[in-house]
Amino acid sequence: MLKRSTGRLFLTLMVITGLAGTITDYSVSKPERKYALSLMKETYKDAVKATKGLSEEQLNFKAAPEKWSVKECFYHIAATEKGLWSMLENALKASPNPEKRAEVKVTDEQLVEMIKDRTKKAQAPEPFQPKNISYKNLDEAVDDFKTSRTAHIKYMKTSTEDMRNHVVQMPFGYIDCYQLYLMIGAHSNRHTQQMNEVKADPAFPKE
Repeated sequence: MLKRSTGRLFLTLMVITGLAGTITDYSVSKPERKYALSLMKETYKDAVKATKGLSEEQLNFKAAPEKWSVKECFYHIAATEKGLWSMLENALKASPNPEKRAEVKVTDEQLVEMIKDRTKKAQAPEPFQPKNISYKNLDEAVDDFKTSRTAHIKYMKTSTEDMRNHVVQMPFGYIDCYQLYLMIGAHSNRHTQQMNEVKADPAFPKE
């Protein structure tokens, strides 16, 4: 009995000191948490602000038939927020895969800038194209976005998840779950830029 208890104590000490495994602690640091929260708060405010004070004609204006309107851009932002979050939740529920960290080739800042870069075009997945998004109106989309983003900001304030040791494969390569969180904020910035481009079009309605 003493031998078994001693063995358990030794194993506990090994776990505490990190000798029992090879997983490095990649939990979110205080500066990382601050950076992520700043990104999420700023991009939320900018996205909502881009739709303020616009008439229905302005919200529905398209620079060309194949282009998106301001309203469609916002629908895409709100719907994709939920889609990316679902991906993040599923990845965190899976077993950690620290062996995949070597496949992550971008820094946090590089990822954010890459997603924000509007010169690099990408096709939105079919479920997240405006024609397939079922919001009744802009107010509904804004409310949904607010609910989602508020919850996502709260998550980062309190989470103790080891986000760095959960790695996911994206079309452009591997990123960890902290970076996937950053991607959510950067994605809304990308399409906020798109909304502002629509508003800057010479043919955009005056009112």
